[in-house]
Amino acid sequence: MTRTVVPYAAPDLSALARSLERALADHQITHGRLPGHVEMMNLLARGAGKRNLQALQAEAARLPAAEAAPPPVSSDFWFDAPELLDPSTTPDPGLATPRLSERAAKTLKCFDFSGRLVRWPPKLSQQRLAMWVLWTRFDTRRVYTEAEVNQVLKAWHTWGDHATLRRELINHQFMTRKSDCSEYRKMPQWPDDEAQGLLRALRRRQAPYRLSNRPPRVLPPVAQPPSQADAN
Repeated sequence: MTRTVVPYAAPDLSALARSLERALADHQITHGRLPGHVEMMNLLARGAGKRNLQALQAEAARLPAAEAAPPPVSSDFWFDAPELLDPSTTPDPGLATPRLSERAAKTLKCFDFSGRLVRWPPKLSQQRLAMWVLWTRFDTRRVYTEAEVNQVLKAWHTWGDHATLRRELINHQFMTRKSDCSEYRKMPQWPDDEAQGLLRALRRRQAPYRLSNRPPRVLPPVAQPPSQADAN
């Protein structure tokens, strides 16, 4: 098979190293594994300031044309994502929930199968655990506007109070912002054992429905073959 060589350059090696360090840590927390080959190439492309690997390849294809304009800066801040199947139509009784603390188990019940927060936990300790999940929905490499933060939060909860969630992310120091609210950034964090247990349980319950941070796109139900009992 012929392999296409894609030239690669980053303007700042130190910034690239920091970006990859944060991205790998986030990926490990969110997905419970290291990125695969294509995922790693996407991380490298983003570390060089490109939207994804395809954008880097497209720019490389234009290199011989000296007058080619540089690619526009993308405003897409979602991670690449597969489509989401409706778990109510594709049950999998074999997906067991990992052992959780009582507090984390109660917090898990506040999320649906696509990872959206469907109700606000009643206790402060449970609210902080829920904030860990919302924290994983943001990218440490991006500087967000307030409108973009709102868009992410609207996609990942269901009762229409993104302002409270945004404020709680700041109060719990999961995000920081400028005094004029013009820029928001995800704060570097490392979840404790209880929070990691919740993240693993939520990820396992979602699998194989989704493994990314893009808002869910629910597909039509998958037709299930009739069971042998029904056939008889």
